[in-house]
Amino acid sequence: MKKILIILVIGVFIYDWTSDVYYSSSSSSSKYDSISIKNSDLILQNAFKNGLHDLQVEGLGTVIKLLPDDNVGSRHQKFIIKLSSGQTLLISHNIDLAPSIDDLHYGDQVEFNGEYEWNPKGGVVHWTHRDPNGYHIGGWLKHNGRTYQ
Repeated sequence: MKKILIILVIGVFIYDWTSDVYYSSSSSSSKYDSISIKNSDLILQNAFKNGLHDLQVEGLGTVIKLLPDDNVGSRHQKFIIKLSSGQTLLISHNIDLAPSIDDLHYGDQVEFNGEYEWNPKGGVVHWTHRDPNGYHIGGWLKHNGRTYQ
């Protein structure tokens, strides 16, 4: 049952991505419409509800908390966003491999593309950067018209 659910979620994601409904690139700073936000939020709600992990996701959220950088091992910029559904996500952005968002503030909107990992508070999105070895799908963050990867 879990495999079917994972395949269904991935199928919805691929369909939306390939049909340009999920992500619109109509301007230099991409914009989400209400349909794409709902689709993204539904995929993330399903991932949280079913304890999924290793799921490539994309979406938009509002910064609700800035956390100190994690400087143990690979350094990560960390902050919490809230989706339009109310679900929260921890963004863990590797700043050894990608630039940090220096002008990030409470209330800012951030677009993200990365790998979802379940946790009891809503989930974590990491791999928001290019893979220097080329083995993993590259992710990114977008803030105020700039892409961080």
